[in-house]
Amino acid sequence: MTAAAAMKERDDDLAFIAKTLLNHNYRLKYYEDLLKYADLYMNHGQAEHDHMELLRCIDKIKEIESYTAHESPDGFGLE
Repeated sequence: MTAAAAMKERDDDLAFIAKTLLNHNYRLKYYEDLLKYADLYMNHGQAEHDHMELLRCIDKIKEIESYTAHESPDGFGLE
């Protein structure tokens, strides 16, 4: 990861491999959280708190995917 960051900083990433690696590493922690809360929800009685955490993880992943795809969110959150 350090080498990928250095390549990106030096603009020495012609095939965008460093950028891709850094992007996937950034997104991976959100998917790990999703897996953790999905497991808790499914295997520990489907508690309301675990359900809310699972929904938050899903929303966060949607937000991150939209951000990394350079898409603008729908609306301004005022609806």
